[in-house]
Formats: sequence, structure tokens, C-alpha cells
Amino acid sequence: MTTEYKPRLFARDEEIRAIGEGLLARALPRAAWTHEAHLAACLWLLSERPDIDVDAEIAGLIRRFNESVGGVNDDHGGYHDSITRAYVAGVRLFLSETREADLATRVNALLLSPMGRRDWPLRFYSRDLLFSVPARRGFVEPDLAPLPK
Repeated sequence: MTTEYKPRLFARDEEIRAIGEGLLARALPRAAWTHEAHLAACLWLLSERPDIDVDAEIAGLIRRFNESVGGVNDDHGGYHDSITRAYVAGVRLFLSETREADLATRVNALLLSPMGRRDWPLRFYSRDLLFSVPARRGFVEPDLAPLPK
């Protein structure tokens, strides 16, 4: 995970909704599934799609999307459960603290916040544990600090 990185910000709410809908429909181009897109889709799901149980469905949504664009979900690539769960916790924390109203402003603020950093999960996990096969395949509890509730 890179710690020095300037995120690509979003100009319009519609860009974020298109990412979220593209994830759900498995119609998003593979190249568009960036770090920023992951977080934008997560925030969109949590704030605008109450019909989707993110905790129960996020793994399947991302795994199916990865497979739809020719990716694999195995011990070395594709969906990573513990990283995803750390970011879901971070996005929830961010949403509980933000006062931003419109979607693009919220997502951009998230991307510029500590919770949006690429190294956010390493606040809670040692690198060895986070990048282990068990942490990729299923959720493992952090070994440095508990995830925010």
C-alpha cells in the first residue's frame, strides 16, 4: 500500500452513482475500478442504497464484479475481505463525522481524510497479517488496534 498518493477527486454526483451502478450491474470497465472507485462505491452504497446490506453483500458484489471483468478471486489477487471490511468501517466512521451534504463533496472529503488513505488498514493490521491468505479469503481481526465501530 502506497502512503504518498494524491487521490483523483470527483466533479459530479453522477460520476459516483455511475461507479456504484456499474459495480452492481458488473458493467464498470476494469480500469475504472480504482482505489477512489472502491471508496466512492462504498460510500454510495452505505448512504444511498439502504436496500443493500453492505456487510452481508459487499464480498459477493466485488467478487462477481472482479470475475465479470476477467479477474480472479484467489489466494493472491482479487477480492480481499479484511481490507474491504476495514474500509467499510472507515467509511462508516467518516459518515458519522461528516457534515457534507452532496455526494461528490462527501466522497471527495472521504478521499482526503485519514479513512480514505491507501494505508488506512495498516493502522489496525500489521503488514504480514493484512497481506496474508487468511486475511484475503475472510475477515481476520486486526492485530494492532480494533476497527472503529
